[in-house]
Amino acid sequence: MPPEPVAPPAVTDDDPGGRTVRRLVTVVALAAVLPALYLPGRVHDFFDLKIYMRAMRWWADGNPLYDYVQPDRVQGELYFTYPPFSALLLRPFALIPLGATVTIFTVLTVLGVVVTTRWLVAPMIARHGLPRVFTVTVAVLLVLAVESTRETITFGQINMLLVVLILADLLFAVPQGRRWAGVGVGLATALKIFPGIFIVYLLACRRWWAAAVASATAAAATLLAAAVAPDDSWRFWTHELWATDRVGRTDYTGNQSLFGLLSRFTAPDKPDRLPWLLLVAVVAAYGLWRAARAARAGDHLAGLTLTGLIGGLVSPITWTHHLYWFIPAVVVLADAALRPARPEADLATAAGPPGAGVARRRWLGVLAAGTTIVIIYGVVSFQDWGVAPARTDSPGEFLVRNTYVLLSLLLLATLPTRPPVGPADSPDRAEAPQKLHQMDRGPE
Repeated sequence: MPPEPVAPPAVTDDDPGGRTVRRLVTVVALAAVLPALYLPGRVHDFFDLKIYMRAMRWWADGNPLYDYVQPDRVQGELYFTYPPFSALLLRPFALIPLGATVTIFTVLTVLGVVVTTRWLVAPMIARHGLPRVFTVTVAVLLVLAVESTRETITFGQINMLLVVLILADLLFAVPQGRRWAGVGVGLATALKIFPGIFIVYLLACRRWWAAAVASATAAAATLLAAAVAPDDSWRFWTHELWATDRVGRTDYTGNQSLFGLLSRFTAPDKPDRLPWLLLVAVVAAYGLWRAARAARAGDHLAGLTLTGLIGGLVSPITWTHHLYWFIPAVVVLADAALRPARPEADLATAAGPPGAGVARRRWLGVLAAGTTIVIIYGVVSFQDWGVAPARTDSPGEFLVRNTYVLLSLLLLATLPTRPPVGPADSPDRAEAPQKLHQMDRGPE
């Protein structure tokens, strides 16, 4: 009898060794790119942190805090512009060597990136059965590659401290109804005004207790600073807060706010305030409406992300290192794009035809990838915009000089609200370790 034919070995995707190699290559490749991305930022040389420390020494010598000024080739003159409560926290760093301060700020920023990125991607990992260590590692490397993170580190900014406070509050404490919900947002607001938009968000979501706690915390921190430095506090709240010229030129391309966009049309003159206020009112009303709807639907990450984008748009000055909020936007987009395709979901998508849900998920995936590319390349890192005021005088220049403003408006209109997770959304093949679920719950 002729021998029976032998079937060829089955081809499967179960190749643990190959997967490990591919993941390792991906991580190494991303890590290898980071130095090149940080190279242009070396010229910053922790510039902002050095201003803080010189201002603190000036203040410690008995001089008025907000009299400190130093020349700058782009902005003309730069001052200490933070609220007095920030000065209280920064002052002890003036007692240690500058190199030690730089090291502490950098380490804390990177640690903040790791912690907050894990908070953002942990639910998505559990939902889609993604490899935990690999996904978190790739996500952290991508966040470190983003221009806002690079600018935060190379300038020596405090933004990641604010992000940690805000995310801990709005992802964990507020949704879980903790008694201390709102403390993080309140402290962040006392440190740097900008996070005050999240108190408005809490009000829009009818989170009255959290909004009250946040307001009381910000007020208590501000009063503490006033008790320690009454003259400087009075001067800041009655004069310096309203003097936008102390922060820098509003027309500079690094200012990615609506006011910055308008300023680039009228430079070197300031734009008319009325059109700006009308734009602010429309953007804030629409954005907060969308953010509150997302929060009421249970998508707290989308709600706080929309609010952060609103804050960047409506603030008169929004430097590139302020715009962390593109990062959670990418997470929301990626998570929505990875949601399993279900016929009933397609039929329910905006009452559209069958298959509309699949097309929408593809669009969200493209938007997530496009946003990632844009925020890694950035607006100022690889462009020399000069030092003199210059008007926007062509469509191409308008797009390039206002990239983050336009991206914020696009995301404000298109960022999806994800439905609550149901059994059909959780892959049966994925193991959901108890540790991961505990991590999703956040701090107790």
